[in-house]
Amino acid sequence: MTVLNKSNASSFFFILMDLPGLESAHCWTAIPICSIYVLSVLGNVIIMYIVKSVPSLHTPMYLFLSMLSMADLGLSASTLPSMAAVFLLGQRRMEAATCFVQLFFIHTFSVIESAVLLAMAFDRCVAIREPLRYATILTTKRIGAIGLAIVTRSAALHLPLSVLLRRLQFQPVSALAHSYCVHPDVLRLATSRTRVNSGLGLFVMLSTLGLDAMLILLSYVLILKTVLSIASNAERFKAFNTCISHICAVLLFYTPLVSLSMIHRFGKKLPAQVYMLLSYLHFLVPPMLNPIVYSVKTKEIRVRVLKMLHCKKF
Repeated sequence: MTVLNKSNASSFFFILMDLPGLESAHCWTAIPICSIYVLSVLGNVIIMYIVKSVPSLHTPMYLFLSMLSMADLGLSASTLPSMAAVFLLGQRRMEAATCFVQLFFIHTFSVIESAVLLAMAFDRCVAIREPLRYATILTTKRIGAIGLAIVTRSAALHLPLSVLLRRLQFQPVSALAHSYCVHPDVLRLATSRTRVNSGLGLFVMLSTLGLDAMLILLSYVLILKTVLSIASNAERFKAFNTCISHICAVLLFYTPLVSLSMIHRFGKKLPAQVYMLLSYLHFLVPPMLNPIVYSVKTKEIRVRVLKMLHCKKF
């Protein structure tokens, strides 16, 4: 099979992967996947609606929560088209240009979510360490600037990755390892040299997800130091309790990601189902569970959600 001209991205396409061993039952696997998407969209839209419609919630903590919901919606919307095509329609072919566009949005929204989690860690750090200056440090204008910087950083770093992929050569038909396009998966299928793409991809990952994780950890070291210096046990618990929802969101986002990275490095003989399961956990579970976590652990959100459900019931 001859290698195509690297500039003609419309001349080759990718084959999306169904769940290994369940190819004949993709209609049944579509049920839980579609249910996750429905819950993700519904939960995040409710969070955004509550924050927007209640003036008392127009505070830094809840504005950042709205950003997290927007990132979750974007991540769900980025993976949904190809997964719906595979599991609902049995359509596994994806054009190269479409794949590169999806790849850009998946990685961009993933990094946006990571950056929002970092901003939320900074918010909790300021609230606990500098409670008297909290309102003057995190003004609405500064929160808007943080949001703009998050989106700009994510898009600017990932746009070159998609552009550089168009310069590579691929076989006319290449089979991906997932039901959506991600950069490492596409890159491994290239038949030309990928040193520049690999180097840039590693830089982007370390300067976004890696840096964000380190700064989140640093924020919680500072928070823990401050909480332990509080004399009253009740005040310690109250201060730390404000961080529980955010800690859960961080664990939901980073645990599958770190596990996937470790397996790629040290567990290469594991079944393909393990890789796919962790990948699905990383992209599908946080958008679904984040609204649930914040609804359960945050009184203001929980009260508003219960009021909405009560009104709909009657």
